[in-house]
Amino acid sequence: MIKTRQDMITVQERYGQALQRAKARFVVCAGPGCVASGSLQVYEALVQELKERNLHTTVDCLLEAEGQRDGVITVNSGCQGFCQLGPLVRVEPEGILYTKVKADGDDVREIVDAMEAHTVVTHLCYHDPRTHAIMPTEQEIPFYKHQTRVALANCGIVDPEDIRSYMQRGGYQGLATALELAPEEVLGKILQANLRGRGGGGFPAGRKWAIAAAQKTDHKYMICNGDEGDPGAFMDRSIMEGDPHSVIEGMLIAGYAIGASEGYIYVRAEYPLAVQRLRQTIDDATKHGLAGKNILGSDFSFVIHVKEGAGAFVCGEESALIASIEGDRGMSRPKPPFPAVSGLWGKPTVINNVETLANVAQILVKGVDWFRSIGTEDSPGTKTFALTGEVENTGLIEVPMGKTLKDIVFTIGGGIRDGRQLKGVQIGGPSGGCLTESHLEIIVDFDSLKEVGAMMGSGGMVVMDENTCVVEVARFFMNFIQHESCGKCTFCREGTLQMLQILQRIVDGHGEVEDLDLLIEIGEAVQLGSLCGLGKSAPNPVLSTLANFRDEYLAHVVDKRCPAGVCHNLRRLVISEEKCRSCWLCVKVCPVNAISGSRKEPYKINQEKCIKCDACLTVCRFGAIEEVY
Repeated sequence: MIKTRQDMITVQERYGQALQRAKARFVVCAGPGCVASGSLQVYEALVQELKERNLHTTVDCLLEAEGQRDGVITVNSGCQGFCQLGPLVRVEPEGILYTKVKADGDDVREIVDAMEAHTVVTHLCYHDPRTHAIMPTEQEIPFYKHQTRVALANCGIVDPEDIRSYMQRGGYQGLATALELAPEEVLGKILQANLRGRGGGGFPAGRKWAIAAAQKTDHKYMICNGDEGDPGAFMDRSIMEGDPHSVIEGMLIAGYAIGASEGYIYVRAEYPLAVQRLRQTIDDATKHGLAGKNILGSDFSFVIHVKEGAGAFVCGEESALIASIEGDRGMSRPKPPFPAVSGLWGKPTVINNVETLANVAQILVKGVDWFRSIGTEDSPGTKTFALTGEVENTGLIEVPMGKTLKDIVFTIGGGIRDGRQLKGVQIGGPSGGCLTESHLEIIVDFDSLKEVGAMMGSGGMVVMDENTCVVEVARFFMNFIQHESCGKCTFCREGTLQMLQILQRIVDGHGEVEDLDLLIEIGEAVQLGSLCGLGKSAPNPVLSTLANFRDEYLAHVVDKRCPAGVCHNLRRLVISEEKCRSCWLCVKVCPVNAISGSRKEPYKINQEKCIKCDACLTVCRFGAIEEVY
């Protein structure tokens, strides 16, 4: 049981001493990407290899055998970030990072051999694709070197299932600091830090807290929004799986500041590992006196529940999330009143997302000035992104606000794959906008992105090259939004459907020039008339691509051509005169009699009749039928 700050320091010191007594510590990434690539099997293989050499140990064994310096600790961590090179294994304390480690073969044996010999397995290290330099440690790799980790500071380092590992990194010191201050003093620090919500809107967290704190009532609630539903986004998931105690600590501090005694973590059921670890974290924190009743021996009590969501995208919106917790269908409610005044069961409620809360404890420990020294004046701190798409280095990153888009894509991301050209960057997911090469020098913060028609969103960042069709990208996101609309308000329910139908016509080859103006008209109406923020931002991908890539839309509707060669129905099937052998097979299988000719001359396809069923393409034995975009 932890009752004082000194108790925390004792745990921190003892755990740290146990780590120092070990020969080494193997940290195997157990983030979703690495697990899919076989990292759990790598972990088992490492443990087995160490046991066969009588080298395997645990922190508990080292704590029981004080003074002994022997054995190697192996743990599963949260996401280490560099997802495309997984499974990842980091060797501490040297910080050597091994990539694409396989459980079968010689990789595991070679890693253990190198650890004992104090050498490096060079073929498993990162190789710079441009200079071909071997970079054994994280600090040397550009992907990591140019990041600044705050919310992700512990992800990939701590053992997420051991509260002592979190405390060894200074965990719960922020809570102890908060309880030594009056609630209004804690609130003042968050206001001074200007911590803005990382869920997308960028509303200052301190202002939400202040409104709720000012309400005179017998009960208040604190909610952590872990319903991360953007396609390709996994920032919050990684924090909940890799550093769940930072989320709990942030909730406890927020609850103390606003006068709440109860909290909910709303996390989608598709994240079973996050659900499991959050529940275990709450139990461990409660057993250690860091949650529940009389926390750290004080008068402050705070109970936390985990609520599993069914996966509705709209439940990422505050009022829909509240409705879901209350047992109703997840649908947005009119505002005001705002949740900070009347939220869960009509009581004052503060809702912050996972990443926002992961910053809170560090502000209390390291200070307001430290936090504001990172980022920009109006957007202090850092932002996590899921960097994906046609970029060399994909994965989970965290950068200071104010970093340019060029730095993120070409320095951390390593540039576009295979030397191709950058076409655009979709930032902010379905609610975001598509930026072009002309926006590369823009700094990434809340206000700068809004000025160019994009938004931070929760942090999805998809990089596109010249082989990407922006019209199809807009159709994809509109299809997602339309299916996820709760249907409560007409503008979102009907407007997104109409926009999707128009986009579908365009990619099918039936679009008209007038459709482009109609898309803008409907999109602007949806923005103005939708009830919630999700509906208001739904047209953003369409409107931003129309503004920045109008020529590509015109190619689809005027020339009936997809410049990127993606839209299947805009291609033409043609027969090469040189290759055609007049074998008649294509004529035989064509269901609409679109192919004509004679045995003595090459056949031809009537483009007006052709339905692009590909039957002729399938039966041609001479490769004479070609696809032309």
